[in-house]
Amino acid sequence: MISLKEMLLQEERRLEHILQKTKEQLKDAPQGSLRISDSNKSVQYYRYMLGEKKYIQKSNDKLIYKLAQKSYDEKILNLAQKRLKQIKRLTRDYDDNEIENVLLNEHIEKRKLIHPVEPTWEQQLQAWMSKEHEKKEFQENIPVIMTEKGERVRSKSEKILADYFYRNGILYKYECPLYLKHFGTVHPDFTFLSKKTKKEIYWEHDGRMDDPIYAQNAVRKINAYIGNGIYPGERLILTFETEKTVLDTKIIKEFVNRYL
Repeated sequence: MISLKEMLLQEERRLEHILQKTKEQLKDAPQGSLRISDSNKSVQYYRYMLGEKKYIQKSNDKLIYKLAQKSYDEKILNLAQKRLKQIKRLTRDYDDNEIENVLLNEHIEKRKLIHPVEPTWEQQLQAWMSKEHEKKEFQENIPVIMTEKGERVRSKSEKILADYFYRNGILYKYECPLYLKHFGTVHPDFTFLSKKTKKEIYWEHDGRMDDPIYAQNAVRKINAYIGNGIYPGERLILTFETEKTVLDTKIIKEFVNRYL
């Protein structure tokens, strides 16, 4: 999930690319501008240059196309320059955490006397973590697998994930219930609170995708997430395994860096 500043910087790079492309195209553009008249159901083309108006034969279509492209490129150039200037001015001063930083920059004793306009991220995160949830029961016949945090999970892969989050200071809820319309209650393997969006992000690890019945149920659940507006790559992280393809810790790191 990208922040507003990251989005602005992406737009800045896009506009710079557009500027470079249009400037290159305008280097080879012919002189003058194109005017079009469509009176009497007949389209006629004229070239305005140095205060003179000259008729262009339709057979000279290359010149017509080049003048039309030039007119478009000049408008794009002016618009991109205008927007780029605005965005650069904004990104130069903007900080995603600037509201919170006003409080954090105060003396530690002064902070105790202030009622902030909105809770800090740490306060929001702790409030979210403090909400209890009913945990899914374990069957008696499955192995006991404990994480470094001291929490019981259902598989070795879930332990790998949980231990990675714990070592990197990423707070999560394990198997926190979530109701999906037209499907029912599910228990995502891990639930996180996004600092950027303040919305929950769900991580589902499907570890037996070579089992046809398991895979079919996994797909049904993924489709239920999507049907409830929770999309992979946005608020839903998916990892998979088969008997021969195990969970790759590099993928865990990449997903954490990108979304958490």
